[in-house]
Amino acid sequence: MTTRTAPLIALALATSSLASCGSPGPVEEPPVSEEALAAVTADPGAPTRPLARAADDLFALDGLGETRALVVYHGGKLAVERYAPGYDEDTRFVSWSMAKTLTAVMIGMLVADGQLRLDAPAPVPRWQRTGDPRAEITLRHLLQMRAGLEHTEAGEPPYESSEVRMLFLDGRDDMADYATAQPLEAEPGEKFEYSSNTTVILADIAARALTESRDPDVRRKAVADYLDARLFAPLGMTSVVPEFDRSGTLIGGSLIHATARDWAKLGELLRNKGSYRGEQLVPRQWVEAMVEPSPKSPHYGLQTWLNRPLPEGEEHPLIPDRAPHSAFSLAGHMGQYVFVSPSQKLTVVRLGHSNREERIAMLQQLADVIELYPET
Repeated sequence: MTTRTAPLIALALATSSLASCGSPGPVEEPPVSEEALAAVTADPGAPTRPLARAADDLFALDGLGETRALVVYHGGKLAVERYAPGYDEDTRFVSWSMAKTLTAVMIGMLVADGQLRLDAPAPVPRWQRTGDPRAEITLRHLLQMRAGLEHTEAGEPPYESSEVRMLFLDGRDDMADYATAQPLEAEPGEKFEYSSNTTVILADIAARALTESRDPDVRRKAVADYLDARLFAPLGMTSVVPEFDRSGTLIGGSLIHATARDWAKLGELLRNKGSYRGEQLVPRQWVEAMVEPSPKSPHYGLQTWLNRPLPEGEEHPLIPDRAPHSAFSLAGHMGQYVFVSPSQKLTVVRLGHSNREERIAMLQQLADVIELYPET
């Protein structure tokens, strides 16, 4: 090597080294934990490692709140099951407003039994007095949250909201009496207003259809036995614990407890349009009606949230930009979801504790799981 070429080679090597420092190669993702991989079954219906990572992030990432349970079914088979420390497959999780959809299922079975009529005036005795404008409220109005009653779900201060007053203050002993006593603030059918009070009215109507007794114990037993015989026992939902108020009315808008697996069973029943192992537990037409948009709210059916778009600028409670518009969900306070996407053959249960900001971020992470499954 000459004395002239040696510095040139050194310069070339140095330049190459600097160039490589300035243009880093692909960044390797951290390895997927064994715990994350163990939560995914052998045949999950999606790529295992991406699915494990997306599910793991629901539990691990900051800013999403606390995910306590995740259960994913694809094509009727378990794909993912994971719990946070302190929770497991036997833990009963509170529904909060996921209970509303279950109440609608019960109403649908009673309609099919001929006990109730969807477009007849709602059978609420105090509304049938001569001249009471609430006599125009139908069962359909109640189911679609457009009864027009003066029900305020949330407000400031919180203890002034109709929901808090009904559940915890002056209405707590007889919630249906409190809810049905409220006056109209809009013509029945003309306004969408989400309301837990409205669902308690539906639960009371169901109890009245099942028994004429006003004895609280008789009312509790009539509703509990009906749900168990017609829904929970056939589905194998053995963990369900419904709560009732002092008058024997199911707290059907807020307080039903069940394991994540049992919430998934309910989601799977709805995905299959009310059919389970060849038996039609809930009429197919009723489940289809549950996911039809209300005339006053494209994102709401019969006590069920729909993944359909809203006008630009309106906040959506689900993820219409990242999942099929045919999807729908049971949804509850602080981030409880049973998300059902029939076109993906998918049911996803996420249970936990997230405030409003965390819930919005958590839904985007949940969408990372959902997007791994193609439509069929």
